[in-house]
Amino acid sequence: MATRMVLVPGFWLGAWAWDEVADDLRARGNDVQALTLPGLDPADPDRLSATLAAQAQAIVDAVPAGETAVLVSHSGGAAPAYLATDVAPDRFHRAIYVDSAPIPNGYIIDATLADAGPEWQLPDWPELEAAGNSLVGLDEAALARFRDRAVSEPTTIASGPLQLSDSPARWSIPTTIICNSFTTAEVEKLRDSGQVPAFTELTHLTAHYLDLPTGHWPMWSEPKKLADLLHTIANP
Repeated sequence: MATRMVLVPGFWLGAWAWDEVADDLRARGNDVQALTLPGLDPADPDRLSATLAAQAQAIVDAVPAGETAVLVSHSGGAAPAYLATDVAPDRFHRAIYVDSAPIPNGYIIDATLADAGPEWQLPDWPELEAAGNSLVGLDEAALARFRDRAVSEPTTIASGPLQLSDSPARWSIPTTIICNSFTTAEVEKLRDSGQVPAFTELTHLTAHYLDLPTGHWPMWSEPKKLADLLHTIANP
């Protein structure tokens, strides 16, 4: 029986970001659906009013009632993905975070954007790297494609607090963190220090950590290796 997988892209990206990885996973027999989240469809006239709750619901709706899926999220897509596991933990039998992690209740990705207007354009490359987003492994063609196809992120998403319930059900979902621009050792240190809010939620989960050394966008820099890992984790 094919393993159902839902792929959630990070900021500024649509389903297209997963194309190479998704094709590889389908060739291995998986049932794969890559998503363009609410707010990231340039044809949607109301996209800038999207919310994390709406994005999470779109992820939940990608899994038919009575079925379950492996949920894969990258970067900023981790926030709505984790919220989806809170809203409907019965829909996901495994969660995989790619160069990202589940984030705690009340967390705001970038509070400075609250007064920055309705949309957040893809920053220039030096600014992205200065914020910790490694471009290692991306050639000029990949960067050009990224710049050409990127859609501005609604600031309602990036500056809105994540609102989780008090239910611990989401913590029981088997979780894997694929570490790219940060190593497993670095992520575990950040988790255990308690000083970096973005990693504190990991203390509640029994998560496994795997290293795939590359930049922040492994679906472009190491698509074959990433697909290998995702397939192996999804089909233990």
